[in-house]
Formats: sequence, structure tokens, C-alpha cells
Amino acid sequence: MALEGKRVLLVIGGGIAAYKSLELIRRLKERGVLVRVIMTRAAQEFITPLSVGAIVGERAFTDLFDPASEFDIGHIRLAREPDFIVVAPATADLIAKMAGGHADDLASTVLLATDKRVLIAPAMNPVMWEHPATRRNFAQVLADGILVIGPNQGEMAERGEAGPGRMAEPDEIIAAIEASLSALPDKNALSGKRVLVTSGPTHEPIDPVRFLTNRSSGRQGHAVARAAARAGAEVVLVSGPVELPDPTGVKTVHVETAAEMLAAAEAALPVDAAICAAAVADWRSSETSPQKLKKENGKAVTLSLVENPDVLATLARHKRRPRLVVGFAAETEKILDHARAKLKAKGCDWILANDVSPASGVLGGPSNTIHLVTAEGVESWPTQSKQSIADGLVSRIAAALNAAGARK
Repeated sequence: MALEGKRVLLVIGGGIAAYKSLELIRRLKERGVLVRVIMTRAAQEFITPLSVGAIVGERAFTDLFDPASEFDIGHIRLAREPDFIVVAPATADLIAKMAGGHADDLASTVLLATDKRVLIAPAMNPVMWEHPATRRNFAQVLADGILVIGPNQGEMAERGEAGPGRMAEPDEIIAAIEASLSALPDKNALSGKRVLVTSGPTHEPIDPVRFLTNRSSGRQGHAVARAAARAGAEVVLVSGPVELPDPTGVKTVHVETAAEMLAAAEAALPVDAAICAAAVADWRSSETSPQKLKKENGKAVTLSLVENPDVLATLARHKRRPRLVVGFAAETEKILDHARAKLKAKGCDWILANDVSPASGVLGGPSNTIHLVTAEGVESWPTQSKQSIADGLVSRIAAALNAAGARK
């Protein structure tokens, strides 16, 4: 998607990587983007408003209480006028403010007041990036639908420091902006439609304290529910146990087991589309002990397993079948072969296949690489944030439902 004529607000945080923002501005302007810039107080310690203004072609905004712009509530205009907002570098402090909903300076106030999509490019020392507080804050902004690019691995500005924490390069950020804007569904694309989404893992009890499960975080399914709601749909999200807040504007039904997930999904019917993003446990224990199982002098324990109900296949063959049924195939090998077989076996319309092997970092991570498998063929999408994938999927679903409706 061409960026010419798009309006981008760049928020520059206070880190050594702020110098890269000058190159980012230049390359955005080369593509015909109308750029405005907010600089935090700390950012001005690394680069000057004068240098930023010289490249942008207008002054950089720095003060929440600037009488020259706040006479007509300028921070609201800054929040609402752009097509897209980028935070680069996104420091640990800025991410913490976004996660907590703080509004104590111009940057954080605009980020809280905006209804536009926001992309952050984290940049900080590796120890700061891995700190539990930063991980909590990062998980929260992801759950809020914030897009992310990076951080990259590499040498830090500090001598002898290396690891994750380098800000993504300007070209990577621009590519992420283009992908996000091209995937963004219209806010009324699913108006009048009902959508069912399943998300997260299931917990299958063995005894009162143990259960069978998997490493699914629920981020992809929750992102799909959030994107569908933003596109105007009435959304029911059936979620297994996750450490994510419920998406805004979505009816969320919390379940534990596969049987409970199926019951909740069937109770949500009829719907126009069902997106089964949950990683439902394939098996459960044939018997659940009422008491905690104890070790007996090294004696081996045999666990008898039975198959769980298949939520995706049941919905695809249901007497109240949704017009469009979409499944996910989480695979560790022969990704496309297994996805094609699953498409046929389950009876669904589309399968989104992805590699969830440990090296991919998909399970629990912020990004994903998707292959959309249909009866017509395979379409491979570039690696991008799970929210961008959700936006692209919802755009495709809206187009398919609206096209089907037009043929009636």
C-alpha cells in the first residue's frame, strides 16, 4: 500500500536510538507522508527540536501546556488527525505509561486520547527489556491492541552490552506501517454481523491441582475478537484460561475445558462467521481423580487419555453452520501439508497455518507468520504482529461475507 498522502504522527522517546528517528522522518517524507512529531522531554536530551523541525518542515511539539497550540485543545487534534501513530523509540518509561494509562505529558496524553492505530518500536537496554515490570507492561499494551516492531538483537550503545533491545531500523518500521494500514478493516466492514471467536488453551483436569494444557497465550484469538469488534461486528469471544484482559466491546465467555468451550460456542450460534483460534487440547484424562495423586515409591503412573470433542469440526458440520468457518493449524513440521489435510478433514472454509516450533517464538510471542489455506490455494503472509494479522483476517472475512451477501 502506498503511503503517499497519509498522515503519520511520530512520538520520539528519550533513548539513544532517538537519532534513528531523524532518518525515519526523512524516509517517510520521501514517500509522500505528512509527518508531525511529538518529542518527550527526555528525547530532547538526545536530539533537538530544531533538527527535527528542520527535517519535518514544521515545529516539533513538546509541551502539553503550550499556549500556542492548546488554546483549541491541540493535544486532541494531534491525537485524532493522523492516520497512524508511531512511537520510536518506545522506551521502557513510555511503554509503562501506555500500559498504565498515564497522561502526564504531551506524548502520553495524546497516546491515551487517540482512537488511531499505534505502532511501537521498543528500544532499551536488554536487562530493562527482560525486567518483569517491562514484560508485564509489554503484555498489557499488546493486549490493548498496540502494534509492535522489534526490538532487534545486537550490540547496545553501552560498552559490553548485547541482546534484545535495539530499535528496529527505519525501513523495517516503514514496512510495518504499510502492512498495518493495508490490513486495517473499515470500521463498519462487519456492521450488522455476528462473529464467534475461540481463543487460548484449554485445561483438562487430571486431579484437583494438575491438568493437561499447551503454551497458547490467547493473543492471536483475542486480537481477532478485538479487530472484529472494531469493524462493527457483535462479537462473542469464548476464551480458555489466559493472562489477558477481556477485549473492549466484546462479550467474553470464560471456560476451562474443551467440552465447556464447545458448549459455549454452540450457545453463541447462530453467527455469520466463526474463527476458531483456540488451541484446544486434543485429549483429556479418561478419569479425573477427586484427590491429588500421590507418588508411590517410584511406582510408574499410567495416564489413560481419550479424545476431546472437536470444536472446529463440530461448528463446520453444525445444523446452524456459520456462513464462514475459519480454523487455525498450529504445526511444527510439514506446515502446508498438514493444513491442507486439516481443511479437508474438518470441513471448514479456511485454515490459517503457522509454525509453532520453539524456534519460531510464535506461542506466547507478539508476532506470527501465517499461510492462508483455502480450496483455491495458499496465500503466504509476511511475518507481522498478531494484531496486524487479525486486522488482515477480519478484512478478508468482511469481504467474503459481503460478497456472499451480494450474490443472494
